[in-house]
Amino acid sequence: RLRLHDGKLVKDRRYHLRTYPNCFVAKELTDWLIDHKEAPDRETGIRLMQKLMDHYIIHHVCDEHSDYKDAKLLYRFRKDDGTFPLSKDVKVFLRGQSLYEKLVSVEESILKVREENSVKYQRTFLGSEMIDWLIQEGEVKNRQEAVELGRALLEHGIIQHVSNRHHFFDSDILYHFWINFRRRRRLTELLNENSSRALSESPDSPFCLRKLNPEPGNTSFLSVQTNKEIKVVSAVRRSSITSLSGNSNAYFSAPPTLVFPPVAECNPKSVLKRPVTNEELLSPGAPYVKKTLTIVGDAVGWGFVVRGGRPCHIQAVDPGGPAAAAGMKVCQFVFSVNGVYVLHLDYQTISSLIMTGPRTLVMEVMEAIE
Repeated sequence: RLRLHDGKLVKDRRYHLRTYPNCFVAKELTDWLIDHKEAPDRETGIRLMQKLMDHYIIHHVCDEHSDYKDAKLLYRFRKDDGTFPLSKDVKVFLRGQSLYEKLVSVEESILKVREENSVKYQRTFLGSEMIDWLIQEGEVKNRQEAVELGRALLEHGIIQHVSNRHHFFDSDILYHFWINFRRRRRLTELLNENSSRALSESPDSPFCLRKLNPEPGNTSFLSVQTNKEIKVVSAVRRSSITSLSGNSNAYFSAPPTLVFPPVAECNPKSVLKRPVTNEELLSPGAPYVKKTLTIVGDAVGWGFVVRGGRPCHIQAVDPGGPAAAAGMKVCQFVFSVNGVYVLHLDYQTISSLIMTGPRTLVMEVMEAIE
């Protein structure tokens, strides 16, 4: 959007004696996508812009067309006319982006390369230092409001403690921005989201699955901490496990039959050091922090395994998958899936919610503060 504004493709335009502010011509935009290598051809460019329409990012200026047409029709970014839907999650994300841009654009920024325990971290700041800056810049009224903002940013995965051991506090604890807002993502990444959302053939499958016929050397991922008892969970595609004949165990006593080799090996041992109850998770002062993860599934899934029940936990994460990129880790407890509270549900029900839902998965998880 900002690049289109800079290139003067988004501007006020006149049509039938009426002026439409901040709009673009669809045909011109398709040309621009191809010229700037955001799309290899017109068909892909049209699909890209339709994706933006489907996600309420752009719309026809008079809302007379629900489809993106490669013609001399006027469209507009909803952000430019105030019709972009702002949920709480979007508001926190945009606030974090605004603060980040403000911090990196000033001289003598509090964001610096710092070292802790002989490890260097980029874009770091002290908690108290950030609070001082927020008050000085008029972003908040007082220190309590600044702490609440910092906690919201941490829970949404925008900032985090450098070793992920603490929530946000008004202290000399070191934090860094977890999201690099200046990384330019190619539009064509959107088209990696296939429309297939079929359930696994087995309703008991604990997998939120990932790889189909993976390449040698990249066929599995670790499901437990690094010790001598590490087991391996093979990563497979969502529709690959056949019926388990009523076996409801999260990890199977015998390897299930797959529609392609090799057989999936399942780790029968939980990654949890001890059972945790919902009451323990939710009790006041409990050493758990809640985080919001937004996971955009790729062509073959999300890349994690959920197990257990009441509460369920993350048993394994593919280090090269979308879940790992969003900050998911083993031993986190699943609090909600796409706005649905799930602490009282078992893994079969949660797996069904995930695999029948949208490709962009919003999960709230709770993890222990060490």
